[in-house]
Amino acid sequence: MRIFKFGGASVKDANGIKNVFSVLEKVGHQDTLLVISAMGKTTNALEIVINNYFDKSPELHSSLQDVKKYHNQILLDLFDDEEHDVYFAVNSHFADLEYFLRSNKSPNYNFVYDQVICYGEIVSTTIVSHYFNHIGLKNNWIDVRNFIKTNNNYRDADVDWERTQQFISKGINKKALSITQGFLGSDDNNFTTTLGREGSDYTAAIFAYCLNAESVTIWKDVPGVMNADPRFFENAILLNQISYREAIELAFYGATVIHPKTLQPLQKKEIPLFVKSFINPLLPGTSVSKGKDLEPQTPCFIIKRDLLLLSLSSIDFSFIMEENISEIFALFHQYKMKVSLIQNSAISFSVCIEDKFGKFNELKNILSKKFKVSYNENVSLYTIRHFTAVAAEIVEKDKTVLLKQISRETMQVVTKE
Repeated sequence: MRIFKFGGASVKDANGIKNVFSVLEKVGHQDTLLVISAMGKTTNALEIVINNYFDKSPELHSSLQDVKKYHNQILLDLFDDEEHDVYFAVNSHFADLEYFLRSNKSPNYNFVYDQVICYGEIVSTTIVSHYFNHIGLKNNWIDVRNFIKTNNNYRDADVDWERTQQFISKGINKKALSITQGFLGSDDNNFTTTLGREGSDYTAAIFAYCLNAESVTIWKDVPGVMNADPRFFENAILLNQISYREAIELAFYGATVIHPKTLQPLQKKEIPLFVKSFINPLLPGTSVSKGKDLEPQTPCFIIKRDLLLLSLSSIDFSFIMEENISEIFALFHQYKMKVSLIQNSAISFSVCIEDKFGKFNELKNILSKKFKVSYNENVSLYTIRHFTAVAAEIVEKDKTVLLKQISRETMQVVTKE
């Protein structure tokens, strides 16, 4: 069985959905499960709905209407018959969303986020499934929340692998074309959970692992995995082959083409991952599999922007020892800070962190009770795997370097531009 994942850019409009069908015509759709994201920028639009809900904004209704109008236009472009069942199905989903917004009593932002944001994927896959059936490509629509079970760590849930394996093994017809949602799961109370932003790739890997799939293919609007983001680096080149280990390193440092959690289940069963273009689906793309670390062997550039460079030093000039560092990391975990770089000396400790949930000010107030705290906001972290002197010069040119760290294979530079 093959697992195909199509992201929001591939289904952003009617032509995109028609192109997904064209891709399946070219590469085959037998014994295939499609994992599909929310359409276009729907996740961002639903985040506005959520914020308006919590702010008790009069804009709540209009922001929700914007989401409905966007999907309705796609329906009108795909289906001639406005009496088609798909209209009833989509309207039912939006009615469920509106009911939740009226009746919810929970003040927990992360809980509400997951109950609302899921409708992007639910509606997207409903439209694609109905369209494929409409044009004669029979398929099964599957609610992923009945298969991927998680804990209740809303917005970043952990998978219960044992239960997930049981549900997927028993419930998926391997011989049919199935369509399901990325990014979503459910907890023991059947409330929706999400697997972290960009978690649709991870969803594909979970199904691949549980179904012992032949391969996973992530279809994107790029020809494969590049050695650098072409928006920021000239002359970026396509990587033909990446080993699991190297891909996990790149993902850890922030390469956005592959979700960090995606690769581990695939590596365990040596299931190859392909990153291919939905514009030119017959091109080979990039293979992530057992084999050469990198082909061709070349420096790989990764940028993470809008980070914080935090420096802590002891107030009384005493050493920062293991117990201090342990306490600091416990706070990072508590306040959900993602650490991308660490550097320490006898009396100071510096980290580059991502404040994903906007909790830095709370953390800073706690740290200030024990340490002298200084920080730079909106810094960029450049990571170069397999760095060379020329690669380092490209990164540092015309920038203020705040911190640099070099190991055998990797160079990291924190800059203020």
